[in-house]
Amino acid sequence: MATKLAKDWLKASLSDLMNIEAILGNDFLTHIVAFHSQQAVEKSLKAMIENRKERIPKVHSLRKLIEMMDESIEYDLELIKLLDSLYIESRYPTDMGLLPYGKPTVEDSREFYEFALKVFEDVCLKLEVDKGELMR
Repeated sequence: MATKLAKDWLKASLSDLMNIEAILGNDFLTHIVAFHSQQAVEKSLKAMIENRKERIPKVHSLRKLIEMMDESIEYDLELIKLLDSLYIESRYPTDMGLLPYGKPTVEDSREFYEFALKVFEDVCLKLEVDKGELMR
């Protein structure tokens, strides 16, 4: 059963996912999808940590958060590294969340969203939280 604070983290993650859904497919906003995808994953992972009643670290690195988890969650580490690298850059207009080959494509942004959604759903499943419950 999830704690109230863990559910709060999942609500925040869900709001990022819903923001993504509203702009997914818009080529102009792919860097924003990258940012919200990273945020959704970060908040989902922090829900897992919070549920163990551990202090939430003030870090944004997805790799570091995954390392802190006892649960065996296996995710594409290359995608984790990519989202980590995009997190800071997507917040500054000069870089626009650049990948090694430039601004994320619509296809990249869909991959980021699908990954963030999978992490969110996996955490909800592990914590026995219904998505509908979060929207109340």
